Amino acid sequence: MDRHEIPTHLNVEDKAFAGLTMRQLMTVAVGLALAYGAASEPPVPVSVRLVIAGVVLAGTAVLTLWRPGGRPLEDWAFVLLRYWSLPRVAIWRPRRTNEEERELQSGDRYEVILPEMEARQVGGDGGSDG
Repeated sequence: MDRHEIPTHLNVEDKAFAGLTMRQLMTVAVGLALAYGAASEPPVPVSVRLVIAGVVLAGTAVLTLWRPGGRPLEDWAFVLLRYWSLPRVAIWRPRRTNEEERELQSGDRYEVILPEMEARQVGGDGGSDG
């Protein structure tokens, strides 16, 4: 009888190199490239360039290795951007039907005639003259 392994680790990222996932490796590669650029390109003293490169490397390490809530920081950045893009206040209004919308657009008013009274005009304001 043949045996087959049932995959139980479907929500786990595969490790590519040195215990890092491909996403983490790409983040490290970009961070190292930025740190190299910061250390070799700016026309400032060497000590300042090294400090800038160190800050970039520290930021890269935090971005790569810190996973608050089990999610990478890029996910939290998208959550924050979505939060900032949504309105903070919601106003509840009853939904109007298509028929009500047509009545408002056409400006039709209904005239109510009661048996022992004069005709009264009832409009969109909900009130009546009398």
